[in-house]
Amino acid sequence: MSLPQANEKTMVKRALHVLIFIVVLGFGACAIFLGYVQLGLGEEYRAKAEDNQLRDSEISAERGVIYDRNGKELAKSASAWKIVIYPNKLSESNNAREIVIKKLADILEMKEETVRGKAELSQYGNMVVKYRVEKDVRDEILALLGETCETVKAEDGSAVERKFSRYIGVENDVKRYYPYNSFASTVLGFTGTNDVGTGGLELQYNSILTGTPGRKITAVSGQGDSMPSEYETITDAVQGTSVYTTIDETIQRYLEEGLDQSIKDTQAEYAYGLIMDVNTGAILAMSSKPDYNLNNPYEITSQTVREHLDEIMDERLKEEAETTAWFNQWKNRTISDTYEPGSVFKIITAAAALEENTWDMSRNYVCGGAIQVDDRRMHCSHREGHGTQTFSQAFANSCNPFFIQLGLDMGVDNFYKYFEAFGFTEKTGIDLPSEEVGNYHSADSMKKTKVQLASSAFGQSFTVTPIQTITAVSAIANGGKLLQPYVVAKTVDPEGNVISEAEPVVKRQVISEKTAEIITGMMEDVVATGTGKNAYVAGYRVAGKTGTSEILEEPGFYTASFACFAPADDPQVAMLIAVKKPVGEYYGSQIAAPVAADIMQKVMVYLNVEPKYTEEENKHVDRNADNVIGKTVEEAKQTLTSSGFNVKVVGSGERVVEQVPSSNQTISANGTVILYTEKNAEKQVTTVPNFIGMTVNQVYYAANSAGVNVSIVGNAASSSFVSYKQDKEANTKVYYGDTITVYFKSTSSDAE
Repeated sequence: MSLPQANEKTMVKRALHVLIFIVVLGFGACAIFLGYVQLGLGEEYRAKAEDNQLRDSEISAERGVIYDRNGKELAKSASAWKIVIYPNKLSESNNAREIVIKKLADILEMKEETVRGKAELSQYGNMVVKYRVEKDVRDEILALLGETCETVKAEDGSAVERKFSRYIGVENDVKRYYPYNSFASTVLGFTGTNDVGTGGLELQYNSILTGTPGRKITAVSGQGDSMPSEYETITDAVQGTSVYTTIDETIQRYLEEGLDQSIKDTQAEYAYGLIMDVNTGAILAMSSKPDYNLNNPYEITSQTVREHLDEIMDERLKEEAETTAWFNQWKNRTISDTYEPGSVFKIITAAAALEENTWDMSRNYVCGGAIQVDDRRMHCSHREGHGTQTFSQAFANSCNPFFIQLGLDMGVDNFYKYFEAFGFTEKTGIDLPSEEVGNYHSADSMKKTKVQLASSAFGQSFTVTPIQTITAVSAIANGGKLLQPYVVAKTVDPEGNVISEAEPVVKRQVISEKTAEIITGMMEDVVATGTGKNAYVAGYRVAGKTGTSEILEEPGFYTASFACFAPADDPQVAMLIAVKKPVGEYYGSQIAAPVAADIMQKVMVYLNVEPKYTEEENKHVDRNADNVIGKTVEEAKQTLTSSGFNVKVVGSGERVVEQVPSSNQTISANGTVILYTEKNAEKQVTTVPNFIGMTVNQVYYAANSAGVNVSIVGNAASSSFVSYKQDKEANTKVYYGDTITVYFKSTSSDAE
């Protein structure tokens, strides 16, 4: 072999080796890269593929229902819809994106910038633009989906229409709904746009009320359109746990109506009230007024606040003021507000003194109108003094010097022991958010100056919450047991199975049953003869205590209150009414006690508590007239007049064909019954008299003259009580025999 031939073969071998090396290297690099893609980037690319091939959406879960104690729905979830967009599809066309943004902003009443912020998130397959839209909005969007958004050219040059359904979707959602709007609003709270509870029970029990969302996974075509339903995978949502509250819808309405009327009558800034089952601690009613519409919580309900907001020109200051206004109207003041209890606290001072035997019931006290404590002369509300009084009389008269003396005789340690025992140094533990504790003097602080002990003894210079007050008063009513108040009675799963059930919690025995019985008797005297006369309810022995306190932070403004329970001989419910910053009259005896009387009467009747009337009360008790239909006019007259009723005959027939009021309606004892003697006779009308300022006898006479009936609310047995309100305005037209409710209260200005 020649040398050139050998070199040629060598070169071929080398080239072959190089080629093999290159091929191996190339394939090796490809293999390594493929391995890296599969192992290192596999999940990322798989997710991208799934994002293009699958559409994953959440199915909203219904929150649990909130019921009253009788099973009435107070908060529930209703069908709604959410509007979604597909940003990854919108990224294909700037023109389509702008069209979609403008359309959605217009239909959904949103700012374009808000919609654009979601539409430009091209890394996402879908984004929710708006939750919980109503049916009319959904229908408008559904109509839009079938329309053409834009027309583009395909690769072959043909025109292709892209509909809005390529970029927009409508999915099922749920919306929280409150059937009674503002009813118990500060107790229930509401849910925000993220379906999370805001305030009240919605917040307190959010974790169990919230359901478990489901999922819907849908296959999409290469063009981004949804595939038929057989390519769907659905995991159903699970409804949240439901709660049964202790709130009684009827009693709650009585309370709210009374507080609304109180604000209307007194032009007060706030009014709030509580009604508690004294034997269990269950809250039957709880309200803060003014409140708000749960279905539209951001609407400012107070006209005064709205007018104030309208006057603010600076946008930043206006937003801050609006936010403050929202939180003020959402606030449950029965557990979050603090106030000076005033003379209502004298219940606690009296109970402590009796329990510690630091004052004998047989010992009298002489009130000269003031008492000297260190360098401070402290006055009685009755400046000229009450003179010589028994313990019970001093309690009924709400005599400040007497209670100061009780506190001084008791001493700091004993006083503070009961202040603490009745729960005024701690939260009650009620199952609602944002409970507060008031400001009070410590035992060490009171030991430094007698003035602090003296002022505390009659309910001044410290603050408490309304929930603390009614819990302490209930301890008097139930024989001395301090209970933990609660609002949720039980929780149930979606199938109705009971998960948990509340039981009464007795924190401690604070006083003996004997002491509680004595205090109850004195509280009953307050209503019978003392400052609480305006809380009198015929047939039901109400035990109560009035209170008036100057607001520490705002001198010259007052909180008027009244705490009570009934019946005194077998207590069932306790009530606290507080009116903050009333205009004009401001004593608890004048403006809180009458509200409590009206509500308590309705509650007692509703709870089927049997009334026990005195002989004097029987004269004014509403009763049923005999059924005289079919009798002759003379027979009917004799029957009705013998029962004490007045009679008016309409028509010339011989027999009664109709009577008004009917025999199943109650009217006052000396009311008027209208007898119609002709079929289809036209009902006679009359004019409602102006009863305001009349005594009960004057009211009866005016009512009889006008041919109407009256129902008496309040103490009408004394000439010192006059009517101050009627439920039908004077000079309006009513049918003969209709009943007008007339409210009575004392004309005396009892200070407390």
